[in-house]
Amino acid sequence: MSEVTEAIEDFEGPKSESEVSPPEESAASVSGSVIAAAGEVTARIGHQRWVICALLFFAATVNYIDRQVIGILKPTLQGEFGWSEIDYSWIVFSFQTAYAIGLLFVGKLMDRIGTKIGFSLAIIVWSIAAMAHAWAVGIGDFMSPVVVPIVNGVVSGFNTISSLVGIAPWSVTLSVSVVGFMVARFVLGLGEAGNFPASIKTVAEWFPKKERALATGIFNSGTNIGALATPLIVPLIVIAWGWYEAFIITGALGFIWLIFWLTLYQKPEGHPKVSAAELAYIQSDPQESTVSVPWKRLFPHRQTWAFGIGKFLTDPIWWVYLFWLPDFLNKQHGLDLKNFGIPLAVIYIIADVGSVGGGWISGALIKRGWSINKSRKTAMLICALAVVPIVFASITTSLWLSVILIGIAAAAHQGWSANIFTISSDMFPKQAVGSVVGIGGMMGAVGGMIISPLVGYILQTTGSYVPIFIIAASAYLVALLIIHLLAPTLEPVNINYEQS
Repeated sequence: MSEVTEAIEDFEGPKSESEVSPPEESAASVSGSVIAAAGEVTARIGHQRWVICALLFFAATVNYIDRQVIGILKPTLQGEFGWSEIDYSWIVFSFQTAYAIGLLFVGKLMDRIGTKIGFSLAIIVWSIAAMAHAWAVGIGDFMSPVVVPIVNGVVSGFNTISSLVGIAPWSVTLSVSVVGFMVARFVLGLGEAGNFPASIKTVAEWFPKKERALATGIFNSGTNIGALATPLIVPLIVIAWGWYEAFIITGALGFIWLIFWLTLYQKPEGHPKVSAAELAYIQSDPQESTVSVPWKRLFPHRQTWAFGIGKFLTDPIWWVYLFWLPDFLNKQHGLDLKNFGIPLAVIYIIADVGSVGGGWISGALIKRGWSINKSRKTAMLICALAVVPIVFASITTSLWLSVILIGIAAAAHQGWSANIFTISSDMFPKQAVGSVVGIGGMMGAVGGMIISPLVGYILQTTGSYVPIFIIAASAYLVALLIIHLLAPTLEPVNINYEQS
């Protein structure tokens, strides 16, 4: 069946409750859409939306290369600067704090200024910050008088909470190098916060609902390519030139992407390469208002909290993979910078399959006549169950069994991620998606802020990854239960017709 015929069938009848036209939409407008689509039966719909998806894919790739370099270089940097596990956890904490702050505001920014300008600003900031890691010691020497008192205040707050649950108080003495990397990571986090809100908003603008999960899965798979490329490329750069150059070279990639983004990106209705048939297909869902949605209309909705809590509980698990897997392979299996590249690459190859597969599962179920609610949650349940065996990765002595179990868990996370991102566009109108994703991403980053010092504390005191992987195994099932309780049908939010 051709894409045009498939598009016409989509006009003829909704396949799920979320695709039913609102009462306000007249039969004449639907008939007009059918006639317009029918007029294009001899032409291909077009593929420009997939070119835009490819841009998002490469942005995610660059995003994760810049993000993951610190994890790959952790053993090297620990050896050079004498960092403890707690020191490293504070460097990660700094990134996640900035990421949370950025996500709180960047979604609204994307909704206001648009993805072309907003995405450009984000990648400029994060690319400069990524390169600045090479001069972290000098930055730390300059910024220590500002950063150290702030960290001491945070530690004091943690100790107040720790005393209530019987955990020994923490003490932190930050070296100049730790402070410098914290500052560089903080700015990196602010910039990188723009990637996913901009990408999800772009998908909502360029794809009908039936293709959004697949498109999200495809661009999100770029994170796995970035995570796959980093352990293969960075060691070669370090061996040839040094860790300074590793940050500079990888950080410069963002500026190359920026040239293509500024050259190729426009909204579909104004893009010269989008045919009338493709535009009709992109806009085949019921028309939505373009009026800006104040945040005060988002927080009261259960759907916002369903998405946000789901991110809060599961995003931190991916942070653990990203920032601690090289350390896990080093401590558990004796691998180092020269030989953990292949195992890490295998993990992220498996994860890449999960990213596309998770989006494909829910899309395939929708095409079979399942409701959007049932399709998304079934796919998420499959992913949640696939994470559970990761517990055994922390106790096996077999390197490759450990790699396979972690790879399956990482794939499941990416499949989960494709669907949880997509339910935001299922439940909210296009003009609110960027803000909702920003809110949820911020909550996910707050979860990462909490888990970073927790992982550092566990490793510093026990040296074991078993408790960490137990947390990972249970997080997704708990998250899915809460999502279902808060949004049992993924009912779309009727923001447009509410009173201000």
